Amino acid sequence: IGPLLGARQLGYSYDIVPPGKRACPFHSHRSQEEMFFILSGTGTLRYGGETRTIRAGDIICCPVGGAETAHQIVNDSAEELRYLSISTMTDPEICEYLDSGKIIAYDGKWRHSTEAAAGNVDYWKGEV
Repeated sequence: IGPLLGARQLGYSYDIVPPGKRACPFHSHRSQEEMFFILSGTGTLRYGGETRTIRAGDIICCPVGGAETAHQIVNDSAEELRYLSISTMTDPEICEYLDSGKIIAYDGKWRHSTEAAAGNVDYWKGEV
């Protein structure tokens, strides 16, 4: 919804997570900071090495970093979980997906490449 509001440097979205689903994979950001405001429902936040119960009225801040700031919102309840997401739109951005060992890098155009971070991807892959 950010572009509809005329936003240029912040991203905004209204998210609905159905019961039993995850909002996204467990990940960390190297450039973009995120904040979530829980509007309704309950769920679980995975953050770093911890899990926390979340509910309407909670504000969650996820600064840039590595595994210590990795996060994932899980709806483990019987009702929809609704929240507002706000993020900086800093480019370039690198996201690390800790459960799968993948990384995504993008430059604001959402052209990205998902690769294994385990070191088995050749440095010159895709280069001319």
